[in-house]
Amino acid sequence: MNIDKEIDTRGLNCPLPILKAKKALTDMQTGQLLKVVATDAGSIRDFQAFAKQTGNELVEQRTAGQEFIHVLRRR
Repeated sequence: MNIDKEIDTRGLNCPLPILKAKKALTDMQTGQLLKVVATDAGSIRDFQAFAKQTGNELVEQRTAGQEFIHVLRRR
């Protein structure tokens, strides 16, 4: 998977990971991939809801130890 941009939101709680992702996506072009690394367990459902509301595609979600990785495709 070719990630175009990655943001680190470790240590931040809701809604900050979503807000940072939203800001990052505005600077990206359609089809580009954004990877978000978070430590907030609530970010799993938050990013699912965010993708539904914005129309951006949630390509992948996975857990790596204490971190939650989210990959979004800009619509």
